[in-house]
Amino acid sequence: MKGKADYYWRKSKEEGYPARSVFKLQEIQEKYRPLGPGNRVLDLGASPGSWSLYILDMLAGAGRVVGVDLNPPDDKLASRRNYCFLQGDFTTGNRTLDTARSAEIARNVLAICDTCLAPGGNCVLKIFQGGEEKEILDRMRGRFAAARAFKPKASRSESMETYFLGLGFTGRPGPG
Repeated sequence: MKGKADYYWRKSKEEGYPARSVFKLQEIQEKYRPLGPGNRVLDLGASPGSWSLYILDMLAGAGRVVGVDLNPPDDKLASRRNYCFLQGDFTTGNRTLDTARSAEIARNVLAICDTCLAPGGNCVLKIFQGGEEKEILDRMRGRFAAARAFKPKASRSESMETYFLGLGFTGRPGPG
């Protein structure tokens, strides 16, 4: 139930993570391995920082994480080696509006991939179901060797969120 402390929320606190979302990334990592030693990771919408903390722990000092969010990280994350924070936002911070704009946000993430992601790189993005999922997944399939949708167990059953994974960036698709 929304608003209640559930299993994943309690577990996140016990393990020192600020949010339950860490277990979504953990499951994605266990199944698909989008992250590896020495990776450089851009965490867009990084607040409250669970994904960045998990990635830094996983990278064990090799690689780098750049977090971007309107809200600055807490001291636990800000003081971590190999972490850089850029204050800015590409969403409104309004859940209702961001859900409605989910496909647009996903398109923006793919545009960032087109200009910043190295060949062979991977992308994990969250999208809220709203009817444009197929178009976004097709766009990912045009840029990555493999692309798929995935709903982690840590996602609440009533949540309309789905994660899209793009593995093996091949580059920006040509015209047409």
